[in-house]
Amino acid sequence: MHPIDLSIFVFYIIGLLAFGYFFFKRNKGGDDYYVGGRNMSSLHVGLSVVATDVGGGFSIGLGGLGFVMGLSGSWMLFTGLIGAWLAAVFLIPKVKQNPAFDKAYTFPQLFGHYYSPNVAFVAAIISAIGYAGFTSSQMLAGAKLASGTFADLDLQTALYIMGIVAVVYTVMGGLKAVIYTDTVQWALLMIGLVFVGVPISYVEIGGMEAIRSTVDPAMLTFSNVSWQDIVYWAVTIIPIWFVGMTLYQRIYACRDEKTAKKAWYFAGLFEWPIMAILGVLLGLFARVAADQGMFDYLGSADISATDPETGLPMLLRTVLPVGFLGVMMAAYFSAILSTADSCLMASSGNIVTDLIGRFTKFDPDSGGFVKISQIVTLIIGILALLLASVMENVLTLMLDSYAFMVSGLFVPVIGALYWKRSTPAGAMAAMIIGGSTTLSLRYLEIGLPYNLDPNLFGITASAIAFVAVSLLTEENQPN
Repeated sequence: MHPIDLSIFVFYIIGLLAFGYFFFKRNKGGDDYYVGGRNMSSLHVGLSVVATDVGGGFSIGLGGLGFVMGLSGSWMLFTGLIGAWLAAVFLIPKVKQNPAFDKAYTFPQLFGHYYSPNVAFVAAIISAIGYAGFTSSQMLAGAKLASGTFADLDLQTALYIMGIVAVVYTVMGGLKAVIYTDTVQWALLMIGLVFVGVPISYVEIGGMEAIRSTVDPAMLTFSNVSWQDIVYWAVTIIPIWFVGMTLYQRIYACRDEKTAKKAWYFAGLFEWPIMAILGVLLGLFARVAADQGMFDYLGSADISATDPETGLPMLLRTVLPVGFLGVMMAAYFSAILSTADSCLMASSGNIVTDLIGRFTKFDPDSGGFVKISQIVTLIIGILALLLASVMENVLTLMLDSYAFMVSGLFVPVIGALYWKRSTPAGAMAAMIIGGSTTLSLRYLEIGLPYNLDPNLFGITASAIAFVAVSLLTEENQPN
């Protein structure tokens, strides 16, 4: 990387850490650290929501899908739009209109209100583990981006550099810093993609004529996708909008229901078509460049042996002129960090509020509460970094983390909000059976009908257990 590009990127990192330190000196209690003071605007929250949900993992993952599938890979984020709008209609009013959540910090507190402390405790464990895994996926995304762009930088070294920056910034700043910087980071990513990455890459690979003559025509359509892929994305991504701790934190951070709903509608449109199309386009351009031999100098002449998720970093490294590469690196690292910091905050919130807080009473308005939260955030960040060091695929790690949470938590949430006969025992059974079914099917590699994803069977098992056990234990519920 040219010294100019490196200087731009380093300057961005220093500015980011300085911003985290700014809020480090101003976080006074739990409201500031975990829910941004509860007075955030729809613009800041909406951009933070989409930055968190799409972020770097999906940015790099979308590039990988575009490399393999072409434009059809964009349908993955169409499920994000559906999930965001469904949550705006069916979830946000239930949360913002209920005074029980006026002082809430976490998603499992909803379970504590509707079910029992024990159910909330188990939900917090599932959420904390899931978001720690998701944090790892973002660190890995950053490492792949850096190692694919910087000459002579191996993946493990890049991982530790990116991970340390993400953890230190998040520990210092808290959610208010996260939301405000998400706005800037997302704007930087959009500017980088629209005005730098896409147009320059398009010209350098030879334009539409070169694209059509190089790749399979199916990659230029929106039908190069199986129905199994659509089902997989739908059952994995749509439910996360109802169980995502990062999203509940932002619902609590909004000043009122109208603000929250507006933010969610805004986020949905940014997911699809805007980010979805831009992400897969760059992945498609990377595939064209690879087929043309533009990456041969990097030792990637064999397309079949190329990791699709490294195609995008190699493209940026190859085609962007001096100065622009630094901008795009900062843009993509912004997206990565905007998700990593949010997921790290989510896991920390679960552990401090729902797990440790169950046995030790803290004053959430005290400085001591913030210090404990920062220590826990640091520990989780270190563990997430270690997990990322033994994983290889960003999208797989990210979707596995999603599936782990969704299969156990989605059904009990819907039951709590919309089924009056639901019981704590039913919720507990749904969480245990749903999550264990998905993980068992996934890691035992059991053949499933029509090659459907294990998460679909996990959610189904969760629903059956929830309804059956709730009906059996309904008469034992207090009036």
